[in-house]
Amino acid sequence: MGDFLKQWLTELGRTQFLLVRIVDFGLVLVLTYMVLMVIGERRTMWMVRGFIMLMLATAISSFLKLKLLNFVLNKLVIGSAVAMAVILQSEFRRFLEQLGKGEVLQLFQPATETMPNPDSVTDEIVNAVKELSQNRTGALLIIETTGPIDELSFSVPGVKLNAEVSKELLQTIFQTTTLLHDGAVWIRMPRVVAAGVILPLSERTASRQLGTRHRAAMGITDRVENCVCVVVSEETGSISLAERGLLNRPLTSSKLKELLEAKFSQSAQMEPVAPALRNLSRQLNSKGTALVARLLRLPSSVPQKKK
Repeated sequence: MGDFLKQWLTELGRTQFLLVRIVDFGLVLVLTYMVLMVIGERRTMWMVRGFIMLMLATAISSFLKLKLLNFVLNKLVIGSAVAMAVILQSEFRRFLEQLGKGEVLQLFQPATETMPNPDSVTDEIVNAVKELSQNRTGALLIIETTGPIDELSFSVPGVKLNAEVSKELLQTIFQTTTLLHDGAVWIRMPRVVAAGVILPLSERTASRQLGTRHRAAMGITDRVENCVCVVVSEETGSISLAERGLLNRPLTSSKLKELLEAKFSQSAQMEPVAPALRNLSRQLNSKGTALVARLLRLPSSVPQKKK
């Protein structure tokens, strides 16, 4: 009787240890899933995936008792977490707000806000540029194309706005009576990231007819490939488009719209990843249930054929 009880306690301890490990792993998956639901954009998915791989490497180095490597990876994980909290501050703020309000279940649902049509955002930009051109109001817009721009590429990053692109907002910013008109507007479709951004000037020899705005547009597009710049001349009201350090000028508003639409027609930066995550969660749920049932030696829910 004593041997049986000892064996039973040993098996119970192993089962509890295994259950703790399964629950631990499952909670990590749930937390990761919630973070991905809050982000919900494919553009930042690669960064999150890299952070997860870094954490996995840290866990493996700890399991293999590679002390020096584990120490370095731990520091990288901490530094990466701080950097992501800064880069994704709006997403993390929404995540913490929902946790504080007790809206835990809503974290498992994709964001309900609909992303504006890129064509409509382009129309807002073109209409604003058209009005500014007619009024001969100088303007400079830097627009991201295939990826985010590092703030270190700018001389001064400007004032953060994080507002939706609109014709009225752009026209207001570039009015000479405002404090933010002297600089560039930084646009990350479909939002205005910042205004009053000071760009580096081009070192190329340019025509005397080109002012500081044109040289700044040539300078930033020469240094950063994943952007274009729209310039409105204050003297003549002409419209220019800078890309890869070169100016395409003068342009009509219809031609500018055509060029921008061609540039962003194949852009998929804001493609949601929620459907793929939902499918993944269903697969993990079914496989996880089957694994737990097998480990605990529970009877399968699938009826067996009678012989």
